Amino acid sequence: MPTRRNDQFPWDAAMAFGLGAMRLSPAEFWATTPRELAAAMRALGYGAHRPPGRGELDEMMRRHPDGGLAKTEGDDLGRASDHRD
Repeated sequence: MPTRRNDQFPWDAAMAFGLGAMRLSPAEFWATTPRELAAAMRALGYGAHRPPGRGELDEMMRRHPDGGLAKTEGDDLGRASDHRD
């Protein structure tokens, strides 16, 4: 099987998304531009996502604190141990 060069369009993924996930007819798929298909993929959560920036991470941590989970002996993750004595 030939290897795909980095500059080649990912036709298999595009067709799987357009025809499968979006349920476009073949005529609708081939009438869609790559830019339109990419926008639809991003809107539906497909594709590369950037990690949150420091400010966004700080805000999420402020809104959703860990809740002060107690660390127990032998538990390096700070979660309550679920073993029974």
